[in-house]
Amino acid sequence: MDYRFSSRVSQLKSSVVRDILKLTQGKDMISFAGGLPAEELFPVQAVKEAADRVFAEGSSALQYGLTEGHLPLREQLCERMAAKQMIVNPEQMILTTGSQQAIDLLVSVLTEPGDVVLVEKPTYLASLQVFALQGLKVVAAESDEHGIIPEDALRLIREHRPKLLYAVPTFGNPTGRVWSVERRRKLLELCKQHQMPIIEDDPYGDIKFETSERFPTLFSLDGRAEKGTVLYTSTFSKTVAPALRTGWAIGDSGVIRMVAKAKQAADLHSSTIDQQILSQLLSGFNLDDHIRLISKAYGERMMEMHELLKRQGLRDVSWVMPKGGMFLWLELPDGLDADALLRGSVRKGVAFVPGSAFFAEQPQRNTARLNYTYNTGARTKLGVERLAEAIGEFTARS
Repeated sequence: MDYRFSSRVSQLKSSVVRDILKLTQGKDMISFAGGLPAEELFPVQAVKEAADRVFAEGSSALQYGLTEGHLPLREQLCERMAAKQMIVNPEQMILTTGSQQAIDLLVSVLTEPGDVVLVEKPTYLASLQVFALQGLKVVAAESDEHGIIPEDALRLIREHRPKLLYAVPTFGNPTGRVWSVERRRKLLELCKQHQMPIIEDDPYGDIKFETSERFPTLFSLDGRAEKGTVLYTSTFSKTVAPALRTGWAIGDSGVIRMVAKAKQAADLHSSTIDQQILSQLLSGFNLDDHIRLISKAYGERMMEMHELLKRQGLRDVSWVMPKGGMFLWLELPDGLDADALLRGSVRKGVAFVPGSAFFAEQPQRNTARLNYTYNTGARTKLGVERLAEAIGEFTARS
C-alpha cells in the first residue's frame, strides 16, 4: 500500500539534535550536541528508594490516573512554585509528558492553523517543530544580550497580529541568555496591551551558577494565574532525570481545563509511576540541595569549556559566558557555514548543533550551539581541540 501522509507531517523537518545523536551512536564521538544532563549526577539511589516506597504502598501506581496528574505531586509543585512568587493551586496546573508536551498542548488549544506565533531570534528548535505541525506561521523578533527588543516585537505585532508569544527568558535555548527585568516587564506589558498570551518555557531556570542571583519569571511579574497573560511550563528533566518524563504547565484554570481535554485525546494521562516516584522523591529528598550540586558542577564545566576555547586562539569566534543553563552559543567567522563545518567536525570525532536550526526565518548560518554539561575533563579538552582544528581547516580554505 502507498501511504499518503498529511501535508503538515510531510513538511515537518526532523529534529537536528535527534539526527545528530543517531549519527554519533556507537562511535568514538565526543558530542556537544544534545542537551544532555550529566548521568553521573543523577540521584540514582534516591530515585530507587522513592520507587521502592511507591510499590511498598501497593499496586495502585500501575493503574490509570487523572488526566491532570497525580494530585499530591501537583500540591508539592504548587509549594515549589510559591517559593518563586508564583501562586497557583492544583486546578491551575497539569502534569505532562515532559514540558515539550505542555508546549504542544498549550499551542493546540490557543491557536488555529494559519495563525501567527511570535518568537525570539533564535529560539528553541523543538518549539519550531510544534508550530510547524500545528500549521502556524512563525515570526521572529530581534534580540540582544538583554532579550527580545521591544520595538521590534511591537513592529511585528502590528504587522502580523500574532496569537501568542513563545519565550525562554531565563538561560535560553540555544543562546544561554537571560532577559533583563526591564525587558521582561516591557514585553509583558506589550503582550497585555495586545491581548496576546505568553508561553513561558522555563526548563533551565533553576540551574544558575550564582545562587544569590534572582531572575523573576514572567509569570511572577504578571502576578496572577486567573485571567493572567502568562502560561508557564517547566520540567524535571534537567533537575532530576529526563527518563521520568514529567513536566507541568500552570496558568488560568480555564486554559488548563482545555489543555486537559486535549491531553485526553493525546494520551489520557502521563505515567502515574513516574509521577508517584517524583512525589515520593520530593517527600524524602532535598531537591534544592541537589539542584545546587548540579548547578555548581555545570558552572565548573561551563568555565572549563570557556577556558579551553580561549586557549585555541580562534580568530573571529566569539561567545558570551552564560550565567546558567546548559548551552554556550558560538558566533563563527562571517561566511563560515556551521552545517558544512559539522560534516568536517564529525569526521574528526566531535559533534555540535549548527545554529541555523534555531531560526524560524533567515538563519544566521555562522552560529553553533555547544552543550557543556554532558562531558568533562579529558573528553571536553579533546572535543574542543577537535572542533578548533575543524574550524581552523575550514577558515584556511576560505
